[in-house]
Amino acid sequence: MKSEDFDKKFDAGDDIMDSLDFSKATRPGREQKRINVDFPVWMIQSLDKEAKRLGIPRQSVIKVWLAERLEARQDA
Repeated sequence: MKSEDFDKKFDAGDDIMDSLDFSKATRPGREQKRINVDFPVWMIQSLDKEAKRLGIPRQSVIKVWLAERLEARQDA
């Protein structure tokens, strides 16, 4: 499909989902890179306690807390 036809369908409110290939979709700035971080045992225990309280994995607690801290620094 030509881009002009796609734009017309989109602008008309037609369903364009079948025209998209989500297998190659990316979210800029959301790529992931694995790192290793060593934490003291007491910190891991505290993280696990918080993760259990929230019902989420430890990694999610770390990601959310880091994201909150980084966002706060950007606003400052």
